[in-house]
Amino acid sequence: MGKRTLNLTDELYDYILDNSLREPLVAKELREETNRMLMSAMQTPPEQGQYLAMMVELMNAKQILEVGTFTGYGALWMALSLPEGGKITSLDIDEKWSSMAKKYWRKAGVEDKIDLIIAPASQSMHKLLNDNKANFYDIIFIDADKEGYLDYYELAMKLVRVGGLILIDNVLWGGSVINELNQGRDVCAIREVNKRVHLDERITMSLMPIGDGLTFALRKK
Repeated sequence: MGKRTLNLTDELYDYILDNSLREPLVAKELREETNRMLMSAMQTPPEQGQYLAMMVELMNAKQILEVGTFTGYGALWMALSLPEGGKITSLDIDEKWSSMAKKYWRKAGVEDKIDLIIAPASQSMHKLLNDNKANFYDIIFIDADKEGYLDYYELAMKLVRVGGLILIDNVLWGGSVINELNQGRDVCAIREVNKRVHLDERITMSLMPIGDGLTFALRKK
């Protein structure tokens, strides 16, 4: 057997879910409602949601910044793992999607753990810095518009504490990152941030084939 990551067939993916996923009922209900939407491809897959929740526990995280809320599935998973007094600050620009998120956060009993800010993410992150939130967050999860990724990453490096974790989602973009014929804005932005993170000596990093590709960047200085 080779030592590279397996290609997942549908059957093998189903096996992983059947033998790993412990999805809370409220999270499953949110995921299923989101899957009926036209923009459902933006949804965090369930195994990744569960992984985010485990990272919250492993990091003993109390302060989380989420850049990109969508319907709130990832935030819901993380909020369920937060200790008493923990807080997620979630940034988005769409009131419609966030109203669905709030409904399920309320149903899960975690609404008081999540502060939702509706404004352009870069603007919100600059405001957080101005509000003395530099070196403050334990985990920052970036899953928003791809053209903003490089800006979000550099701002996240100022907002995350030393020893804190930045997670960047969709860094493989369905495999398009290696398709030289694809020069769309989104994929070019992802290639750029991937190169920047790889060469960044301020962090320890690893790009993992979780979901659509998830980069881990641990700030060391």
